Amino acid sequence: MRDRAILFVDGNNWYHSLKKAAVTDLGQLNYQAISEKLVGPREWLATRYYIGRVPQVGDPRLYAAQRRFLAFLESTDGKISTHLGRLERRPVEDPAAKELLNYLAKLSTRIDQDVFHDLMAIAKEHSDSTVMVEKAVDGELAVDMVVMAERDEFDAAYLLSADGDFTPAAEAVMRHGKKVYAVSLSRGAQLAAAVTSFIRLEPSWFSDCYI
Repeated sequence: MRDRAILFVDGNNWYHSLKKAAVTDLGQLNYQAISEKLVGPREWLATRYYIGRVPQVGDPRLYAAQRRFLAFLESTDGKISTHLGRLERRPVEDPAAKELLNYLAKLSTRIDQDVFHDLMAIAKEHSDSTVMVEKAVDGELAVDMVVMAERDEFDAAYLLSADGDFTPAAEAVMRHGKKVYAVSLSRGAQLAAAVTSFIRLEPSWFSDCYI
């Protein structure tokens, strides 16, 4: 019987797990080699890389770097595809900066004016800032994994993530008689308890997975 495998890469979670584990030369990782090494004797059908699209407006260097990386991924092997969600700006409050503003506004003790103005500038800069939030990425990955299991398009799913939010999707895939292997360099207790097996990698595992 065929034993077909597809890799589903949660790009954001996977990237940060690599960075945290101090894996070097991330831009030179060979995802064909990674895929084939992970699936072993199984038939590698595809690797699907999910990530939020960096907008053109904002940091042009980051936008260009992502475009180069995604093009590099897809050029490595025809079985590798990229699937893009959105990155949206969201306001975020810094409680420490707000507290500093309140403290300086009520300050009764005289301090050096230059120091006072510098502290006010820092507090104002950080009291209301924005962060980029990934949207429609995890949901797309989860839906694709479940729908493809329902269509009997694979026998084993390799989920490159430690995100516990994928637990319901992994359980749904397994109810269709498929195996699910979560793969990460980070711990993922919730996800590990729900999948067929949790494969915890070490940085040295990638030694033969570079271009």
